[in-house]
Amino acid sequence: MATLIVMDHSGDSRHFFDNSSADALAEAERLFSEFTGKGYTATVRKGPGEVVKITSFDPAAEETLFFPRLVGG
Repeated sequence: MATLIVMDHSGDSRHFFDNSSADALAEAERLFSEFTGKGYTATVRKGPGEVVKITSFDPAAEETLFFPRLVGG
């Protein structure tokens, strides 16, 4: 099972999906587009202590982590 992890003001929410299912992948890609469209930054873990920003859905990623847009002033 692969996971989309979305960080927000309440902590996080997790969306699990089977990356061997075409329907589940289509829904995960839709969610990816939804979150990045709202300004979230998407990242995947490439190794111990190594996180890489991504701009398109990676169906092979076991975990995709979304961070909300930072707002400051």
